Amino acid sequence: MAHRDAPEWSAAEAAALARRLIDLDVAEGARRSAGPALDAVRGLGHRPPSRDPARRAAYAELLQVAGWITFDAERHHTSQRLHLRALEAARGGPDGPLPVEPLILAVLSMQEEHLGRPDRSLRIASTVLARPDLPGRVAAVFHVRAGRALARLGRGPQAMRSLHAASELLADPPGPRDPAWAWWMDRRELDGHRGLAEAALGRRDRAAELLHRAVHGADGGPAYRILFAAELARVLAEAADWREADHALAALLDTAPTAGSVRALRAMARAARTVERSPSAPRRNRTTARDLTALLRTTHTPPEPADRRPDPPGPQTCSSRGKPVQRSAAGRWPASLNRTTAAGRPGA
Repeated sequence: MAHRDAPEWSAAEAAALARRLIDLDVAEGARRSAGPALDAVRGLGHRPPSRDPARRAAYAELLQVAGWITFDAERHHTSQRLHLRALEAARGGPDGPLPVEPLILAVLSMQEEHLGRPDRSLRIASTVLARPDLPGRVAAVFHVRAGRALARLGRGPQAMRSLHAASELLADPPGPRDPAWAWWMDRRELDGHRGLAEAALGRRDRAAELLHRAVHGADGGPAYRILFAAELARVLAEAADWREADHALAALLDTAPTAGSVRALRAMARAARTVERSPSAPRRNRTTARDLTALLRTTHTPPEPADRRPDPPGPQTCSSRGKPVQRSAAGRWPASLNRTTAAGRPGA
């Protein structure tokens, strides 16, 4: 008899649901896809399948997608719980970790840095980098994570060495061992993270140059890269480059209404506050910043808390225990996902 926490779902069903969640996130952003993502994982039950490798992989990947979406929606307690459940599933099989396991760790490392815990971020990244024979793109991702954390810790030379290592790895084209999930780790992504590392080290001119390249590159890239545009506006304001800062803020006025990333929207709000609080900001810049602040209020983005740090995950967070959950009464999966949207895949 099947356990009540292990409803009958196939690997194909879970994979298709993850695909629809990804498409919804690309089309609508985390603000609108977080709710359907949580509805989706309720349909999985709380225990990973123990015997079927395909179902275990689909279970882990669906939890990872939901964890990414809730991270980008700034719902960090929930995101960490989902990622830790995904990690348990990814590591629990007899054949070793699943291919999605490094992606789960990459997002957890980024989340720790985002929440002001660069020491924990660095610990996760260093653990993965110590593994032998990593695929090139995977190693590049974790060198970026390490570089960002080191910069936040004020360890500039080490941060630059780690980011340079990532750059060298990206000089080679993707190889057959590189996972499909690492498609977003390209030059523009690296430039954005290098810019944020330079900003953390107080080198604003270099940070602005790199962020500008990340924002204005030739290719499209993931929608979450609007975050780099918001950080560019903030860095230019901190550098008192008021002409360029006003251009960057004005560009955010055009993109804010359709932005789905709560992280990006909050970064826009921080950029506007930087201008509004600067005693040297010209009147024109203050007006643009006030216009952006007013526009952001219409997006109904939850305000950024004074302390963004969630409680450290404890034993209950790491556990897969929980109350039994039910599928949607309307069908096997949430009705909000019974449709097809534009193709895409999550970045990190």
